[in-house]
Amino acid sequence: MKSKPDIYHEKQSKQLCALHTLNNLFQKPEMFTKTLLDDLCIQLTPNSWINPHRSVFGLGNYDVNVVMAAIQLMDCEMVWWDKRRRITPHDVNSAIGLILNLPSPSRVGSLLFPFRTKHWLAIRQFDSVYYNLDSKLSAPESIGDIQQLIEHLTRHLNEDNCELFLVNSTKPCTLAVAELM
Repeated sequence: MKSKPDIYHEKQSKQLCALHTLNNLFQKPEMFTKTLLDDLCIQLTPNSWINPHRSVFGLGNYDVNVVMAAIQLMDCEMVWWDKRRRITPHDVNSAIGLILNLPSPSRVGSLLFPFRTKHWLAIRQFDSVYYNLDSKLSAPESIGDIQQLIEHLTRHLNEDNCELFLVNSTKPCTLAVAELM
């Protein structure tokens, strides 16, 4: 029986799920920091007193523009998946990883608010098994093989307000494959 791979996994802090998603996706602790993501927010909207790309309270809650800009720093691109299309193994196999943005209950401690926010999470393959690297989980959770992944993603995409993004390398193919090994 194969042993479970050594997977880096950051856990949720404040509203920093985008930050944790990026570090979990690229498997590098502190590759991205709150300071870096805040700087990206300012670069995206430099002359705004209230920045539309993050929480006004400075707790995180970064939008898709910040996540896309951060991914570009890694010579990658984030491609939105049109959920009207059926997902195939070919679509997923070429991606470095996947990012889901899905509705999440809004709460502070045990206090639950009547509105929902959005939550970022990464999915990545290790030794031919796909793992959910959601920062709200205590540890990475095995999803299974490619068919189980497609079923998992399809279930989520059938929910309202769930979005899927494929993360692909923008480097030449042979260099990107060599770096993953």
